[in-house]
Amino acid sequence: MENFVVSARKYRPITFDTVVGQGSITNTLKNAIRNNTLAQAFLFCGPRGVGKTTCARIMAKTINCLNPTENMEACNECESCRAFNNNASFNIYELDAASNNSVEDIRSLVDQVRIPPQIGQYKVYIIDEVHMLSAAAFNAFLKTLEEPPAYAKFILATTEKHKIIPTILSRCQIFDFKRITVDDIAKHLAFVAQSEGVAAEPEALNIIAQKADGALRDALSIFDQMVSFSGKNITYKDVIDNLNVLDYDYYFQIVDHILHGNTSDILLILNDIIGKGFEPQHFVSGMGNHLRSLLVCKDPITVQLLEVSEQLKQRYLAQSQTCPLPFLIKALEINNKCDIDYRAANNKRLHLEIALLKICALCSQALNLPTAQAQPVQMPQNRPAQNVNPTVPSGVSTGSTAATTKVSEPVVSAKVPETGIPETSRRVEGPTTAQQPQPTQSVNPPVTSGVSTGSTSAQPVVRPRGTTSSISINKAMQQAEKKSEEKEETWDTPFTQEQLTAAWADFVNRYKNVSPNFAAALGKYTPKLIGTSEIHFSVDNLLFEHDTEGMSALKHHLKQSLHNNQYQLKPEVMERPAEIEAYTDKDKFEKMVEERPYLRTLQTELKLEGDL
Repeated sequence: MENFVVSARKYRPITFDTVVGQGSITNTLKNAIRNNTLAQAFLFCGPRGVGKTTCARIMAKTINCLNPTENMEACNECESCRAFNNNASFNIYELDAASNNSVEDIRSLVDQVRIPPQIGQYKVYIIDEVHMLSAAAFNAFLKTLEEPPAYAKFILATTEKHKIIPTILSRCQIFDFKRITVDDIAKHLAFVAQSEGVAAEPEALNIIAQKADGALRDALSIFDQMVSFSGKNITYKDVIDNLNVLDYDYYFQIVDHILHGNTSDILLILNDIIGKGFEPQHFVSGMGNHLRSLLVCKDPITVQLLEVSEQLKQRYLAQSQTCPLPFLIKALEINNKCDIDYRAANNKRLHLEIALLKICALCSQALNLPTAQAQPVQMPQNRPAQNVNPTVPSGVSTGSTAATTKVSEPVVSAKVPETGIPETSRRVEGPTTAQQPQPTQSVNPPVTSGVSTGSTSAQPVVRPRGTTSSISINKAMQQAEKKSEEKEETWDTPFTQEQLTAAWADFVNRYKNVSPNFAAALGKYTPKLIGTSEIHFSVDNLLFEHDTEGMSALKHHLKQSLHNNQYQLKPEVMERPAEIEAYTDKDKFEKMVEERPYLRTLQTELKLEGDL
């Protein structure tokens, strides 16, 4: 029975041109050989299975070849090449530093360096896993590595460059090997499958390449495993079943159901995935990759970032056209948060289901957005607006220049909040609207026939996304309110002391939730009406004058309640009697005795002296 040789050894590259995915490094090495500019030491570092030791062997074979080709490749015909191919070359030494990491092992290697090569020009020492050498071994190797004989070349290979001491790094030319791309691995697997007479689907080879995580040796090992599992025909289904990989089709189905709002189907698919033994967190990770693939397909420039087969790429392109860009970005945020919080969740399945339902609800809002924005928002019915204004006499105008609206019943444009600060009903216009938005008062008095309300709409209109920003809207509203105040007509309705007291108490009661201190200062004394328009009120201090927002709310409330904007507020500061402050302990005790005389008796009976 013939001995089986794994594909990783059987199809190991033997020339620089057959090395997969490291073109920049192989070109540099060939140019160094051609120009005779070889350093005395090289350090090949990078992930596992990317060709470090392979390139070291090819380089050792090539520099000792007696008849190299014009492309600086070994001829495989000379005595040195034949000895290397038969593992009988005395010019190339390989040392595993993982098992030979002591000072004695390095001293033995240094003794061998003194012997010149028998055939060829160089003696090459390949030290694999060099980071496993002890600190003493590194120090023993320094001098020889820095100034070796002209015929000695050292090639060090490691997967953990950070563990090598800086004095070694400074004596080497460092080559960083990169992870091999999925496309390069898939192409090499197709070549191996063709050489072995194995029929393999492109999607199946692509899954193997992704599972290898940039290591060609791992990919070839998985390929041999799949050949043993399915024989000479490797299918996509066989690969995902054997490697426990979640099928791409699950993600496409879930996104389709999300786009159509089929929450029940989403939960059933998730149950099917968990029932087949897949870890839910793996599904979360795969869902994130799927959404990311849809996102990069939104722009033709970024489609090249997809590392999938051509057939699968077309499916991504087709589905990405049905997904809005804001939805994909927000869905990625939700999925990423679910992935971060997954380990801390007690009910992990519920945690995942909630995340999927959030994404589904998000997509429903995104797809129904134009329809929802086209309809005005209805005023809530659970908190009816309050009408605190007296009747406006016939013929009085509110001062608005907008189109007038004839009404027969009292009109309430917006509700009055509990704080007593009126809100302004707003009409937000798109970018093509030329009319300046006009504000309306929060509580309009009942009007009779022929009275202009000054509002173009009784309900606010929702601003569509992509139009004027909230900052520009606020600025426009402020300008409109200021302009409205300048054009406001005179309200000079007479009011009595009883009406003033009631309006004042109503404001104090409403404003307690906004500024308790300001409300308490106003509620301590009762305002007095002097004449017909002067309102005198007393306060203990003038701190309230710095509360401009509170004073503005007070003036507005009185104007609306009394229907009079010609009144004048006259604050009066009340002088507080001077009080003697107690600073020392004795002063404090004397003040306590004034309130509680028995303390003096207690002091006498207990004979308390000292500071008291």
